[in-house]
Amino acid sequence: MDFQRAKLHLETSILMGVDFLPIASHLDTAHCNEPASLLVQLSAKHDDTCEHCSQNNKFTQTVFGIGNPNAQLMFIGGSPSDEEDLQGIPFVGEAGNKLNEIITAMGMQRENVYITNVLKSKLPNNRTPSTEEVAKCAPFLAAQVAIIQPDVIVALGSTAATFLLGKAADITQLRGTWATYEGIAVLPTFHPAFLLQNYTKEIRAQIWADMQQVMAKLD
Repeated sequence: MDFQRAKLHLETSILMGVDFLPIASHLDTAHCNEPASLLVQLSAKHDDTCEHCSQNNKFTQTVFGIGNPNAQLMFIGGSPSDEEDLQGIPFVGEAGNKLNEIITAMGMQRENVYITNVLKSKLPNNRTPSTEEVAKCAPFLAAQVAIIQPDVIVALGSTAATFLLGKAADITQLRGTWATYEGIAVLPTFHPAFLLQNYTKEIRAQIWADMQQVMAKLD
């Protein structure tokens, strides 16, 4: 494990309430640090302590994330939709189906990647999250990224792009241009829901051009 990864794991451990590092030789450290196990623990920690979601009474259940805990590619959206809220799974319904089509066109399967949102509980009328709401919930996304350590993150829409890039801008200005988050390559693009609302040849071509960049980066 290199220094950067070790630093991210330590930050994640602190977020989860662990303020020491066990060093006894008999401990199965490989099992303790397994990404899948860490994500389960983090999800439980989120549901107990997230300052946003624990005070939000407008949702059915939290929607933490799904997919390969060792994924090379991670997709991050803004906040759960009504359908995601009902199923407890990110990117289902029409937008989810469109994302699945994109993943398939890339020569991958949904199970190969990891999918999540910045916020883990839905907002009334699917409105855009506020800066304050993101600030309260996003530390758990940061911990997810630290655990999974993907090679590439695709930021789906302005909320994800703004958080990961640390600057507010319209997704039309950000899409298609590489940036980094904690040393990980990030490519912003349009959210599948935006594509469904603006199903033009131009938008489809732009998203596919973005995904071709991602495919090239992963090769």
